[in-house]
Amino acid sequence: MSSIKRQETKLVPVPSVNKIPERDVDKSPILEAQHLGIDFGGLTAVNEFNMAIGRTEIAGLIGPNGAGKTTVFNLLTKVYQPTRGTVLLDGVDTHNMNTVQVNKAGIARTFQNIRLFNNLSVEDNVKIGMHNSIHCGLFSGILRLPRYWKEEKTAHERALLSIFDMQDLAGVKAGSLPYGAQRRLEIVRALGTNPSLLLLDEPAAGMNPSETAELMENIVKIRDTFQIAILLIEHDMNLVMGICEGICVLNFGQIIAKGTPTEIQNNPEVIKAYLGGGKEG
Repeated sequence: MSSIKRQETKLVPVPSVNKIPERDVDKSPILEAQHLGIDFGGLTAVNEFNMAIGRTEIAGLIGPNGAGKTTVFNLLTKVYQPTRGTVLLDGVDTHNMNTVQVNKAGIARTFQNIRLFNNLSVEDNVKIGMHNSIHCGLFSGILRLPRYWKEEKTAHERALLSIFDMQDLAGVKAGSLPYGAQRRLEIVRALGTNPSLLLLDEPAAGMNPSETAELMENIVKIRDTFQIAILLIEHDMNLVMGICEGICVLNFGQIIAKGTPTEIQNNPEVIKAYLGGGKEG
């Protein structure tokens, strides 16, 4: 069982239709989506998506299969360019950014399907993720100048594997890790890009209850250690209700509810659409 004892966070309005945790209200949201939407041909996949995330908030995005959750992640990271609406990252409009630029600006993500470099070591996977924070030119690298070794040492020391107690696996090939460990490694690699907002797409998928409980503790640990915001998509309601402060519920590409875990659990529309009936997937 997880040792986390959740205390309900008070959500307060920001100068928009959105709310963020009270402790973050003296700072602008790290991310704000305004009237976000996308059409694929004649199909509207997401419409009027509005959400703000406080700078140290753990937020959840839930809903049935096909609700548009991963599409929202793809819009925020510019895998898809929105048909309409605005995404502000730390107050900056990301309209003209591509996926690489958005990542450098501060958004990192994991995926439903694990995307590791299976033939590389655990540590090398993390180092690849740290490309945003390593500043070593080609000349220094070729000649192995002191700056090169300094950056290599920094990369090694900051490999972040201690977050999930994976130090002893640093030299192991990523593809040989158990499924749960691969999930954890993908999160560590995303953290290597030094994000201000971490997007986790079904991080508990395929994990057993013990691994999920450990994951919950580690997500909170990541937030507290790095003082970053986290937005997660997840079907495990124990995880969502246990660590998320603000929760947004999607159904057929539209928001049907936003609020604290208690508010979401007691929302009749949410119960009808997702929590109380229908099949999770």
